[in-house]
Amino acid sequence: MRRALAAALAVLVLGGCASSSKPHGSTSGSPRGSLDAFWHAGGESVGLISGTFDYAPGDVRVSFLVVRHDGRQVDAPRALVHMARSLAARPFERAWARLERVGPTPIFVAHLTIRRPGRYWIVAAPTGSRVRGLGTLDVQAASQSPAVGAKAVPSRTPTIASTHGDFAELTTRTPPDKGLLRYSVAGSIAAHKPFVVVFATPKFCTSRTCGPVVDVVDAVRRRFRHTTVRFIHVEVYRRNNPTLGLNVFMRRWRLPGEPWTFLVGADGRIKAKFAGPLSVGELAAALRRTLL
Repeated sequence: MRRALAAALAVLVLGGCASSSKPHGSTSGSPRGSLDAFWHAGGESVGLISGTFDYAPGDVRVSFLVVRHDGRQVDAPRALVHMARSLAARPFERAWARLERVGPTPIFVAHLTIRRPGRYWIVAAPTGSRVRGLGTLDVQAASQSPAVGAKAVPSRTPTIASTHGDFAELTTRTPPDKGLLRYSVAGSIAAHKPFVVVFATPKFCTSRTCGPVVDVVDAVRRRFRHTTVRFIHVEVYRRNNPTLGLNVFMRRWRLPGEPWTFLVGADGRIKAKFAGPLSVGELAAALRRTLL
């Protein structure tokens, strides 16, 4: 996730994103009704900080932070998102982003319909604020990660039993997330059990948009403990050491960055997936919709 965030920041925080000198109108040269005019029509024009990555055509989940120049985060309940093919173009879609509580740092989440690959530009305007944030989405022809509907990779991920209780090998979370370390991906597929698997590293994922994803998955596990759904946490680095690179599970799943959360049905096929941070409400709703 840190590498993905760095790449996103290079694209999303554009040219310093200086405040508009015309708080209630467009900047000189901005076509009327264009996305650029909308961006500068607020009061403080900033760049968005992206929490998601790996976009493909379809229903695209986008998460982001809106942060003022002084570093303060805008935490309005909702933000209106406009999307266009360029800054000079008129927006062709708009949607409401909702502020999701994913831990100490809440994050906006919107769902946008994108039909073709390419670069798209978005501007988010949080309610009750004069701040407007600009970002881009680079949509590829196909997702780099396993697609919804594809068979999950039957990885023999480590468990408490397979490591003889060596929690230092299993997880970087303190205290260990024991409820997420009982089952393997391969074993769950073989047993025809639905499961949620999160690829994340609590200790080393420290970016502003990282979010306590393992804590979120564990909270949902407790909520659904009386169901047949299993919950699994897989670390992302070899021997839990970032200097050694990604482990075999991340490579076999072809995961660009982290964290990733997948919902897999009893048939072994992926029913839903989330890149980046997510809330308890988002995961619980997806679980009810796809696994129960």
